[in-house]
Amino acid sequence: MPEIRKDPVFGRWVIIASERALRPNEFRTAAEGAAYSCPFCAGNEKLTPPAIYTLPDDKGSWRLRVVRNKYPALTGEVSAENRRDGIYDSMGGMGFHEVVIETPEHSLKLEDQPVEAIAGVIKTFTLRVKEIKKDPRIKYVMIFKNHGRNAGASLLHPHSQIIAMPMAPLRAVQEIEGAADYFTERGTCVFCDIVKEEAAFTKRVVGENADFLAITPYASRFSFETWILPKAHASHFENTAADQALALAGILKTTLRKLSASLPDLAYNLIFHSTPLQEPESGHYHWHIEIMPKLTHVAGFEWGTGFYINTVSPEEAAETLNSGKKYKI
Repeated sequence: MPEIRKDPVFGRWVIIASERALRPNEFRTAAEGAAYSCPFCAGNEKLTPPAIYTLPDDKGSWRLRVVRNKYPALTGEVSAENRRDGIYDSMGGMGFHEVVIETPEHSLKLEDQPVEAIAGVIKTFTLRVKEIKKDPRIKYVMIFKNHGRNAGASLLHPHSQIIAMPMAPLRAVQEIEGAADYFTERGTCVFCDIVKEEAAFTKRVVGENADFLAITPYASRFSFETWILPKAHASHFENTAADQALALAGILKTTLRKLSASLPDLAYNLIFHSTPLQEPESGHYHWHIEIMPKLTHVAGFEWGTGFYINTVSPEEAAETLNSGKKYKI
C-alpha cells in the first residue's frame, strides 16, 4: 500500500508508492522488441479496471473512459490518520488516482480532436472533481497530463490523470499564499491583473477568445512555458460552466497545436491549478492551466537554488508560436 511521509525540514509530503514501478511502459517494451498491447485502446477494456465514467459514441461504444489507476499513487483503501515515529510523521497513502482515457484511438492527440471532444474531456474533469469533492477527507485534486516520454509518460495513448489527496501540496500552498499576499498589498487578484496586463501588452499573448487568455508568462521558468487563464475571476476549476468548457477547449486546442507546430517531437506536462476543494470561493486566487514543454532538463543549479534558467524569453517564445516557425533545439 502507498504511504505519505512528511519531510521534517520543508514540511512537504512525499508519496512512497512502490507498486507504481510495475506499471506498463510502452517505450521500454518497444526498446526490448517485445509485443505490446495498449490497455487504453478500444477492445482492450479488460486490461484496465472497470470504467467509473464513460462518454458514449454514436456506435454503441465509448469515446472517453475514466478508470481507477491499476497502479495507484494513492488509494481509498487506507486511513489518512497521522502516525508519529520519533521526529517523523506519516500516514497511509489515502486518496484516489484515476485515468481519463481521452479517446479510443491510440495515436489521436488531444489537440487533433474536435473542439467538442476536447470539451468533453474538460467537462469530465469537472464532473469527477465534483464527485470526489463529496469525500470530506480529500482536500486537493490535481489534474494533469504527461505527454511524451521526456515528460514522464509511460504510455503513448492520449490520457490524463486525476490524483485526489488528503492535503494540499506545498507547491499549491505557496502559490495561494503568494496570491494572498498580493491581494493584501494591492487589493486585487494577481491573476486578474496578469490577464489585464498581458492583454494590453500583447507581445506574450499566444491565444485569446471571449473567456480565456493564453500567454507565455513574464517570468517563465521553462522555454515556451504557456499559461491559460480565465478572463473572469474564478477560484475553483470544477465550477466551470458547460459553455465555458467549449471556449476552454478551443483555446487549449489552439495553444497545443501552436506548441506542436513549433516544437518538434513535443513533450509536455499540463497541470490544472485550482483552490483546495473544501475551501470557499476566494477573491485572491484564480484557477489556471500551466503547460510546460520539456526541451531541457532541470539540472544542478536549479535543484540547488530553486532558480530557473530559461534560454528562450517569453516574448521570443510567443513570437515563434504565433508565426508557426520551427524552433531549432
